[in-house]
Amino acid sequence: MSMSVPYTGGFALIVVLFILLIIVGSAWLF
Repeated sequence: MSMSVPYTGGFALIVVLFILLIIVGSAWLF
């Protein structure tokens, strides 16, 4: 049960980094 918490946190971190990458990429293109 405790192993699902770090996995969820890591998944959320990846999603945040991915969204941040898209925002920075869009800002760099324009």
